Amino acid sequence: MFRSLQSRLFLTYLLASGMVLLLVGASLLLILLRSPAVEQRALAQLNSSLPLLLERGQGRLLLRLSDQEQQAAVERIDQAIGARVLIITSTGEVLGDSRPTQSGWSSSDLQALVSGAIPDQGTLRAVDRRQWIYISRPLADNDALMLAIPRPRLLTLRTLGDEALLRPLLQASGVALLLAILLSYLIARWVAGPLDRITLASRQIADGDFTRLDLIGPQEVRNLGQAFNSMAARVQSSQQSLRDFVANVSHELKTPLTSIQGFAQAILDGTVEDKAEREHAAHVIYDEANRLRRLVEDLLDLARLDAGQIHFKREQIDLKALLLSIRERLAVRADEAQVQVKIGQLDLPLIIGDGDRLAQVFTNLLDNAIKHTPAGAQVTVWGEQAAGWVSVHVDDRGPGIPADELSRIFERFYQLDKARPGGGDRGAGLGLAISREIVSNHGGKLVAQSEPGRGSRFTVQLPIVRPDDSTFVASRS
Repeated sequence: MFRSLQSRLFLTYLLASGMVLLLVGASLLLILLRSPAVEQRALAQLNSSLPLLLERGQGRLLLRLSDQEQQAAVERIDQAIGARVLIITSTGEVLGDSRPTQSGWSSSDLQALVSGAIPDQGTLRAVDRRQWIYISRPLADNDALMLAIPRPRLLTLRTLGDEALLRPLLQASGVALLLAILLSYLIARWVAGPLDRITLASRQIADGDFTRLDLIGPQEVRNLGQAFNSMAARVQSSQQSLRDFVANVSHELKTPLTSIQGFAQAILDGTVEDKAEREHAAHVIYDEANRLRRLVEDLLDLARLDAGQIHFKREQIDLKALLLSIRERLAVRADEAQVQVKIGQLDLPLIIGDGDRLAQVFTNLLDNAIKHTPAGAQVTVWGEQAAGWVSVHVDDRGPGIPADELSRIFERFYQLDKARPGGGDRGAGLGLAISREIVSNHGGKLVAQSEPGRGSRFTVQLPIVRPDDSTFVASRS
């Protein structure tokens, strides 16, 4: 019981409402007890009893009775009018008291009352500190008659006047309590309802139904629903990417494995008889095996990048020297493709990063540019710096990339139309994805721009100085 949020909210609101009602009721009782209306009502009751005692000289008759008879008389009067009756002398001595066992007043207070030093009606504190509402009238021989009732500590039916106030008060309290219970339930349901919908939607997502929540309710609930919808969209996208990834990996592995198996089977069956055919089969097997090795290495690189397991070195890098060395490394490939690689403006500052990984990025970009540039055309590598960033551009004069494919070229295993130049010597579609991850881990960005028919530009943007580049700061110091 009370394990759910709704039941706990209901109990909390109910207890809070009950406490408020209790405090309001107690405050109302305290206000009524301290109200002058209580004293005025008691005084009116005592004043209404005085004519019965003082008419026809009955007050004087009390003084002529013996002590025993006098005591019996004041007790009968007390029972008749419901008030304490006292006969007091001018010196403050009590001749008769209808309630002798209860605490009385000091003789000085009683003397002041008889002499008129204090009002003949009001409240007077007894010796035990309890207040009494009293009224006093003179008798013969300078004596006085005093009627008193204790000031109520709690409201009674007699004080309130039978059921004139108590019953409406109790009825109002009952109605307020019922309303508090109803409102507590409605508020608890109103608060917990959106959470129940989110719980249901979470279970549906676990079952593969990527539902979306309606953004209703308070702003905080709407923010939670919006965050949940964003999470659901990302989970759906991740699952779709995972399915595409598995399908692409399976496809990329299937092609070289089929070639290796086919040519190996031909050698085993003796289908390949002469030396030239056997050498061709061996070359095919070797090339496809190399393709599998590169694919596995790329997949391992991506997995390590995603898991953050690759440690990037922090060392000074001369970008100009790095780019010149990459051009020399790809010179033979450029000559075979009859493509000229031109190095443009490279007045670039030193940066901090992992030289081997950045070399992997620029090698991939320059190799792609050579691969997709027609014979006799030119590939240009140049750089610039501005506002704390250094940008290295690789421009080719290839056919360009269609606009609808430009946004997808960094996806894993995504390949452009095989009819494009370079289609017969293409990788698995992981190079740009790996390059983007490496640049991102350096705090930079890899951007592609292209205009069909006029070529493409790939730009690597890197920060010149980052907050954690302690090596660079130390070297400058």
